[in-house]
Amino acid sequence: MNKHYRILDLIRRNRSPHENHLIDGLVDGRVSRRDFIRHGSLLGVSLPLLSRISAVAGFGGLPSLARAQGTPGATIRVACGAPTALIDPITTTDSSGFLMLQQAGEYLCVADSDLILQPVLAESWKSNDIGTVWTFNLRKGIKFHSGGEMKADDVVASIDRLADPASASNALSVFNGILRKGATKKVDDYTVEFHLDAPNGNFPYMMSADNYNAIIIPAGYKGDYEKSFDGTGPFRIEKYAAKVGASFVRNETYWGQKALPERTEFTFFNDEQSQILALQGGQVDMMAGVSPLAGVVLLNDPNFNVISVKSSAHNQFHIRCDSDPFKDPRVRRAIALCLDRDKLVAGLMKGRASLGNDSPFAPIYPSTDVSVPQRKQDIAQAKQLMEAAGAGDGFKVTLTTERYIEVPEYAQLIQNWVKEIGIDLDLSLLDQGSYYGDGMFGKSNWLDSVMGITDYAHRGVPNVLLSAPLKSEGTWNAAHFKNRDYDALVSSYIAHLDLEAQKATAGKIQKLLLEETPVIFGYFTDLLVPTAKGVTGVQSTPMAQLFLDKASKA
Repeated sequence: MNKHYRILDLIRRNRSPHENHLIDGLVDGRVSRRDFIRHGSLLGVSLPLLSRISAVAGFGGLPSLARAQGTPGATIRVACGAPTALIDPITTTDSSGFLMLQQAGEYLCVADSDLILQPVLAESWKSNDIGTVWTFNLRKGIKFHSGGEMKADDVVASIDRLADPASASNALSVFNGILRKGATKKVDDYTVEFHLDAPNGNFPYMMSADNYNAIIIPAGYKGDYEKSFDGTGPFRIEKYAAKVGASFVRNETYWGQKALPERTEFTFFNDEQSQILALQGGQVDMMAGVSPLAGVVLLNDPNFNVISVKSSAHNQFHIRCDSDPFKDPRVRRAIALCLDRDKLVAGLMKGRASLGNDSPFAPIYPSTDVSVPQRKQDIAQAKQLMEAAGAGDGFKVTLTTERYIEVPEYAQLIQNWVKEIGIDLDLSLLDQGSYYGDGMFGKSNWLDSVMGITDYAHRGVPNVLLSAPLKSEGTWNAAHFKNRDYDALVSSYIAHLDLEAQKATAGKIQKLLLEETPVIFGYFTDLLVPTAKGVTGVQSTPMAQLFLDKASKA
């Protein structure tokens, strides 16, 4: 391995202390090449420079990202679920609605399937020394579908709308305690500063497609998005019909490389099985996504390809920490020790998942401390914990959850496993509307149940997953977990700009959550996107977003 120290020294002269520390970690072997590229992209180091640094450090550069040479002019037909409400960049909350937003709209940046941040509407970004101010430089000459040029005023207005507590914004769960309305500042027409409430080392992900709602739309937006789908993306809206479907056509004035497909068509279905039948019958070319349990018929069928992307998506099994007998963490740990995680991954998830270790730190995150021991099934230890907590005779309790993807089957497996330590578990399976209710404490089975299982989508960094469901004042804290040490560790983790400091704090958080076990994270699911043979160039992210501009059909 040849390291060119003279070239590295020249590169270091113009880099920040945090960037140089990351370079040191790569050279000394403390940081892997993969994590170096991912974290460097977060800090705002350009991908060509990251590739060069990796090469001169002896690890090789990034592979060429040559454009796929597919056949232009195709119509790509997609099966997906129906959006549950009006499509609006501010208030949309469901995955199918986000999929529609992302076809016409674009973000300042996007995290790819390997969590590397790629510039889109922003061409670069950087932080001040402590992570309280992030500056984004915008590309010039980008036009909205409605004709006006995208400038800083549009970015400021788009983000202010999302950070406004009076707007019913779905992004408030991301921005709460981080970015307030009015804290996004125009420097000039092509420069925007974000002045944060507290240091945040992962902030660029909150301006990326990770924050589903953060597409940039004109400053003068007044509502009725379904009539215009105004954005900057490679496709324009052709037709949208609620509960039926949508079609988009190539944007011939797109600022980047023109899309290969002439048009895309999305057909809305009520369930996964109907989508699978449509794909098998040739009515569509692909599905936006499928769960392993439902899609098992496609996984080994030679007529289909299945794109598989590792993600941090998961189903949280929460246990009320303020309810007897679960006030005692030994009871919570006993339940966690009943789960056979290897069987969950191999059986329930057909091998398309990664083991969870009862914290939001999924294996894909660069900051996850992989030295923390993996929790495994141990019924004998679970029984000992139950006895020590005075619950050796067992008890009866209800687990409330949603009828969604593999969640009911997961609940049934838990029901069977906890019988071995004397817990008689009743299952209350509700439709999603009944389970989530108003999404507020006192008005939601999700947030008020003694036990529950809730689906959580992927996040490119764990900040939201560490905060909203687990911090003492978290808006999604269904476990009613209140721990000052935990809150302080999370605030420290979020503030760090340095990867090694993040990892050190992550290890402390992981160990604390194993001890307390307010939430059980059994597994993290892979994103699966099935396509018909001959469909190529489809790009998907762990966020379940579809980029079809390079797609073609044989």
